[in-house]
Amino acid sequence: MPKKPDSRKDEIELAKSIFDEIVEETESEDWNKPKSATAQKGGKVRAAKLTPAERSAIAKKAAQSRWNQTK
Repeated sequence: MPKKPDSRKDEIELAKSIFDEIVEETESEDWNKPKSATAQKGGKVRAAKLTPAERSAIAKKAAQSRWNQTK
């Protein structure tokens, strides 16, 4: 009697081929790059515009929120 083809192996091969196609498509796209050159400078430009007192207030607020978080 001939052996029945292993359908589980076929399913795995199909899943892997679908996965490989998706990975190939996402690697070729520029979906995670910033939209413009100014987007890369955002934080640095903002920090340069802030006064030392404003930067200090922001830092204090950030530290306070980190320490007040419950785990």
